[in-house]
Amino acid sequence: MTPADVETVYETLALQLDAVDAEKRELFLAKLALLLAHDVGDAAQACRRIHEAAEDLDV
Repeated sequence: MTPADVETVYETLALQLDAVDAEKRELFLAKLALLLAHDVGDAAQACRRIHEAAEDLDV
């Protein structure tokens, strides 16, 4: 993906998170993660990305 593509994805995600009821955001993110993992098609790679996403959340 190009930097512009990343920005488009980020904006789409941010807008959708705002549109989802607060109490359903965790469910939305879990569902999104599983759908994207399915698209990746590699369980080990998806698990690595899950761990990477958990890094440096205080930044």
